[in-house]
Amino acid sequence: MSVIESVHADRGATFGERAGRRVVEHYGRPERAHRAVRNAVGIWEPAYGVVVVEGDDRVEYVDNVVTNRVPGEDGEGCYALVLDPQGGIEEELYVYNAGERLLLFTAPDRAEPLAEEWSEKVFIQDVEIRVATEEFAVFGIHGPQATEKIASVLNGAASPDRRLSFVRGRMDDRGVSVVRTDALAGEESYDVVCDASEAESVYDTLANIGLNAAPFGYRSWDTLTLEAGTPLFENELAGRIPNVLGLRSALDFEKGCYVGQEVVSRVENRGQPSRRLIGLAVSGEAVPESGAAVFAGDASVGEVTRAERSPLLETPIALAVVEFGLDDMALTVRVGGEDVGAEVRDLPFVEGSDRSGRLPSY
Repeated sequence: MSVIESVHADRGATFGERAGRRVVEHYGRPERAHRAVRNAVGIWEPAYGVVVVEGDDRVEYVDNVVTNRVPGEDGEGCYALVLDPQGGIEEELYVYNAGERLLLFTAPDRAEPLAEEWSEKVFIQDVEIRVATEEFAVFGIHGPQATEKIASVLNGAASPDRRLSFVRGRMDDRGVSVVRTDALAGEESYDVVCDASEAESVYDTLANIGLNAAPFGYRSWDTLTLEAGTPLFENELAGRIPNVLGLRSALDFEKGCYVGQEVVSRVENRGQPSRRLIGLAVSGEAVPESGAAVFAGDASVGEVTRAERSPLLETPIALAVVEFGLDDMALTVRVGGEDVGAEVRDLPFVEGSDRSGRLPSY
């Protein structure tokens, strides 16, 4: 559940469930909140699971499992994946070096299974792994004025300027860590992490002190990230080879062996995967469902992973995984049993104040 559910309820929130966690879906007008983020700054409470890894061998242990290089310096982080032997994505992680421990931010329903699985594989290494989801609260600040917002309320440190780096400071005399994120909504963005017991005070500071931050929920997050061209775990990532998604920010091709690396390297050395992630502008008003077939003529060439009506473009847009080489071909998408026209669009659909770190790159 939300760490500050009563605060959201007082603001008129409608709740839903994502990945096993009760979350805010919206506050009544998700499109208005979407525009507030694009024009100024918004605040939300993303759902994470948190795993703590301690011990002298913590960096080496995690580095041997994930697809990216785990930083050895305090205050640095990375975005990484865990793959299966066929190269399919099993987990996505944000890994932060917090001095004597690593903090791993996972999907909310994946922290306990991951900690249990990794603990069973610890043999002679000095590593301790535990779930710490209940100990932390996380609030996201997004928008072209996000940096200004953070600077106005953060004491004892300057806003971090490198992606996935963080600083420690205070907000209204409450200890916080502020992470410069990888801009999944296509805007300047930060995650503010605090002790769960301080969550209500920190949220109030972020929402109301200085420049007001408009509250938003997952309904706006869905449209913001789609406009930004950001693949998400539950829609695009799970089970797919990262090369297909052009997810280079999660891969270090120089690091040592990890499960699935042979597949990733083989696809990389081939020059391009057989399929790729693209953006589609869909004709008409109807929004395709996830899994809707994409056609080139009579041939099925892929499927929609997710689609929404863009609040800024005022038309349905979609991400789809399709065969390579379709840029100049006339495409259609199956919507409600009928085939409607679809045009390949460069990602992102909407240019914001920053670019998503997950934009496909081939």
